[in-house]
Amino acid sequence: MSATSNRPAIDQLLQVMKQLRDPENGCPWDIEQDFSTIAPYTIEEAYEVADAIANNDMVELREELGDLLLQVVFHSQMAEEQKLFSFNDVAQSINDKMIARHPHVFGEIDAKTADHVNQNWEKLKAAERQRKADRKGNETPSALDGVASALPALMRAEKLTKRAARVGFDWPDIEQVFDKLSEEIGELRAELTENPVQDRLEDELGDMLFVMANLARKMQVDPEVALRRANHKFTRRFQFIEKELAGRGKTPGQSSLEEMDALWNAAKVEERKTTTKPQE
Repeated sequence: MSATSNRPAIDQLLQVMKQLRDPENGCPWDIEQDFSTIAPYTIEEAYEVADAIANNDMVELREELGDLLLQVVFHSQMAEEQKLFSFNDVAQSINDKMIARHPHVFGEIDAKTADHVNQNWEKLKAAERQRKADRKGNETPSALDGVASALPALMRAEKLTKRAARVGFDWPDIEQVFDKLSEEIGELRAELTENPVQDRLEDELGDMLFVMANLARKMQVDPEVALRRANHKFTRRFQFIEKELAGRGKTPGQSSLEEMDALWNAAKVEERKTTTKPQE
């Protein structure tokens, strides 16, 4: 097959993947893969898409979206080989789902505001959970059904608390979340001052992080985005320290904590200079 085929790009991509998986003339690595071995790459590509968006790099975003699309095509090709479903089935499934979930656009339901859309969305999602429960033989669907266990733990915690809050299991106001956070910090401190057991430390720290996810939801802040920003900030400031120390002919390992802490504060000052508008 020519790499410069005149066929539509998606058809060409599907053919490329089919050829890569061909048992006789395909790529040995691609042939050996299965759903479980490809899944980590799928997750990684999704994060690289998010990173390109965070960096506002549209050229990179186009490329990363292509990489993510390849993951969908890869899984679809493996499924088709097993006569489970095809790429077209995947596309049709999401078409049907989007049309069904937007009756105010494609149907007769009237929804003039975002609140109306959200209310209708929740009704539709509840009906979908019931259908899935029926299909799996579960008598009663849970409000937490559908929150994937493979999500990053912080993201999953936020989604679990959001689902619970929708059915009334929530603190009435944010102050009670702060009270709970103080309680969990106290319990973690107590665990540390006694005879620390790793399992108990993980349990108490997990409780504290879970409350933090609740706090983020109450503040309408995405905890993954917030932590990602903190990671970027730490990286930026630590690399400033490394650069300054290199100018002095030193490395962090050859410097004192006091010296590095002073440079950390200097990095913060430099950031304020670049983010604060000059006085007129």
